[in-house]
Amino acid sequence: MKRPPVVVIMGHIDHGKSTLLDYIRKTNIVAKEAGGITQHLGAYEVAHGKGKITFLDTPGHEAFTSIRQRGARVADIAILVVSAEDGVKPQTLEALKCILTEKIPYVVAINKIDKPGANIEITKQNLAENEVYVEGYGGDVPVVPISALKGTGIPDLLDMINLVSDLADLKADSEAPASGAIIESYRDSKKGISATLLIKNGTLKQGEYVVAEDAFSPVRILEDYQGKSLKSATFSSPVRVIGFNKIPPVGAQFIVCNDKKEAEKAAADFALKNNTSKPTSTRRDENDTTVVIPVILKADVIGSLDGIKHELAKIKNDKVKLKIVSENIGDINENDIKVTQGDPNIIILAFNSKPDAKTQALIERSTVNLQSFDIIYNLITYIKDVVLSRVPKEYIDEASGTAKILAIFNKNKDKQILGGKVQQGVIKVGSEIKILRRDGEIGRGKIKELQQTKKRTDEVTEGFEFGCMIESKIEIALGDKIQGFVTVEKK
Repeated sequence: MKRPPVVVIMGHIDHGKSTLLDYIRKTNIVAKEAGGITQHLGAYEVAHGKGKITFLDTPGHEAFTSIRQRGARVADIAILVVSAEDGVKPQTLEALKCILTEKIPYVVAINKIDKPGANIEITKQNLAENEVYVEGYGGDVPVVPISALKGTGIPDLLDMINLVSDLADLKADSEAPASGAIIESYRDSKKGISATLLIKNGTLKQGEYVVAEDAFSPVRILEDYQGKSLKSATFSSPVRVIGFNKIPPVGAQFIVCNDKKEAEKAAADFALKNNTSKPTSTRRDENDTTVVIPVILKADVIGSLDGIKHELAKIKNDKVKLKIVSENIGDINENDIKVTQGDPNIIILAFNSKPDAKTQALIERSTVNLQSFDIIYNLITYIKDVVLSRVPKEYIDEASGTAKILAIFNKNKDKQILGGKVQQGVIKVGSEIKILRRDGEIGRGKIKELQQTKKRTDEVTEGFEFGCMIESKIEIALGDKIQGFVTVEKK
């Protein structure tokens, strides 16, 4: 049977991806996203013509590269949104690279044609300069000018998607057992572990079991993208299944089993084959002086967790490194707080994740460092500042003056009365000194008193002779040099 297409919308941040999907679906998701940024992968079905189109909405911010890659991996067709005002941006090229890597057909939607600064022809030229050759500009990539805000060109875009879908000749078998991919997973404090599944073939029915790698769930609660209960769902449909025994990995392929015993065996076989419980070594070199900042990551969904880890991996510093000691999705719980008790340096980075009432009371009684965010820019900015603040300060000794010892008058325990001449700079009372012999340091000391022409003085400058009292455990000899210095922070 002909299968409805699964479409992924990609492009640079602020070029109108969410507005486009919003117009198509006639609902508002942008207002629900912190800062107007889409930060999860969502899937939505819309009716057009005689059939349906399933849309995946992937974020435009570079932090969510892994989410976009998942979207393209399960999609049949991509829409590359480019602003008619701004043209091609770095994230546009990043999205394009993802599309080409997955080898899926795509349509270019030139958005914001209603804006005063819009120029469709210049945008097409800009695309050609970046080796995207649309129809009419030396290539065969379909292009549709649109205004996602006003709806101009949207019917033409949907018609083009259906045309590309027909050329792709998408087929599926409704009688086959369901299969597809996990496109999101999350933990609900009341319902348990849930996942969004995109069915690519077959039909999923209540009473069956879904297995994704080493995670499985009975299909007791089956919902569509709007939260409506279903008894079955077929290909190209995004559905939610609630009741997994563990968090299924996003991007994993799922299969269907008839009963629990069969599902448990399939999950166990995968775990045995892939050794998912294999421990990783965290032993550290004793000579390693790198400062380690331990962090606990908590997020609402796996997609957010992936995005945060992707961004944290970009924070490079030779002297400070981040170490993720724990990562999970769902509410902040007592276990998260207990982990921090053994190490006061641990930072809990929470993204759209809140503590429950019991855990909040525990937090208030402890000194835990909990930082909560709902926009990834702010989380990354915070942790970058922490890394910079933890970089160990380096200090260097700056010479202030050098003198040669010409006479030794007296020595009493650690105090020595000496005579000398300043060869360079200034020698001062109270100054720390290095004792040099044949230009090599043999010890350190401190100038307690200074005299010039038998009168006490605070300093003696270059070219003048002096008498001094030096406090040091090192016995100074004729011909040695003393060098005053100050310790300053290395810039």
